[in-house]
Amino acid sequence: MDLTAATVAPTTMRTPPTAPVDSVGLVDLGPIAQLRAGRLARRLPQLALGLVLYGLSLTLMVRGDLGLAPWDVLHSGLASHLPLDLGGTIVLVSFVVLLAWIPLRERPGIGTVANAVVIGLTASVALQVLDRPDVMALRIAYMLGGIALCAVATACYIGAQLGRGPRDGLMTGLHRRTGMSLRLVRTGLELGVVVVGLALGGHLGVGTLLFALGIGPLTQALLPLFVIDLPKAVATP
Repeated sequence: MDLTAATVAPTTMRTPPTAPVDSVGLVDLGPIAQLRAGRLARRLPQLALGLVLYGLSLTLMVRGDLGLAPWDVLHSGLASHLPLDLGGTIVLVSFVVLLAWIPLRERPGIGTVANAVVIGLTASVALQVLDRPDVMALRIAYMLGGIALCAVATACYIGAQLGRGPRDGLMTGLHRRTGMSLRLVRTGLELGVVVVGLALGGHLGVGTLLFALGIGPLTQALLPLFVIDLPKAVATP
């Protein structure tokens, strides 16, 4: 549920080495520095909005019933074997993934913990309200709308600059530790979770392929609209 490192490429340095800034203004800061960088009155609501929209986008794809995002194939498969609904399974998997951050020495932020909790809880509530439509045209609209909304949601919460999500941190941590490219690490992770999810009974379909092909370009195109500039990050030790 996370695309931070996969959607932007670092370029020149505009701040001290402890706070590199990439081409769209994302700053690499630790959890305390993220809070000290300022503009929290805008960043915190944007983070919350992005995570809630992400949960809603997941709900649209579930109710479209034409295939889920790769990680959600795993979540749906696990949910069929656990005394949890899909949202609860997302929360559980998020915290399990966070345990893998420890040996990888990734640094969480407020957004990391919020990501682990809010998306799953939002999906749990929304799935109780929204039903699967019978008309195929509506199901296709749900699927496409879910993908588009996920791109908006991802750009929104990444742009708040309050920490990457659990799955992003796993990806970037493995990238740093193994030396493999981000593209290769991400592809390997997503193929792995799809295979495991399918073995557990998860839902794969055309929506899975469209999500995998479209979410990166869509998020990259939208990200500059949502990144909040952090002038105080220049002075952050």
